[in-house]
Amino acid sequence: KGPFFFADTTINVDPTAEDLAEITVLTAWAVQQFNVKPRIALLSFSNFGAHDDPHAKKVRDAVAILHQKYPGMLVDGEMQANFALNPHLLSDNFPFCEFADQGANTLIFPSLDAGNIAYKLLQEMGGAEAIGPVLLGMKKPVHILQLGSSVREIVNMVTIAVVDAQSRKSTR
Repeated sequence: KGPFFFADTTINVDPTAEDLAEITVLTAWAVQQFNVKPRIALLSFSNFGAHDDPHAKKVRDAVAILHQKYPGMLVDGEMQANFALNPHLLSDNFPFCEFADQGANTLIFPSLDAGNIAYKLLQEMGGAEAIGPVLLGMKKPVHILQLGSSVREIVNMVTIAVVDAQSRKSTR
């Protein structure tokens, strides 16, 4: 099923709609660096305007910003995680979704709480291998390790850091 990409799991506590849009753009670029075409779901407890709550509206506003500024980007939401990851559920209920036939491979969380909890639950309960967090949008290649990182996680992060530094050097 994978790989899957999650953002933001480490930095922005309560991003605005504009912040979520910027996080999405940076994440889409990073996903493409892995030769993967991003199919991006902005996550919420609500699906496509079902709730008028300010939290859901923030995510919906971010999607509107992205559709306006980046019409070629495969991004949709706001949507619940189960719909984002299950193409049958998504296409049956929301066939207008831009990636309804495939499901999302890139998940943008509405808050640091949601993103950090989700990726750590998946890592611990689901046995998923998490590589990251990878910091995006920095002037220099900067990366961090989580407390309790395994040797494999450290090696993976060093690899990401080296590739990041080399790609920045080659673009100068």
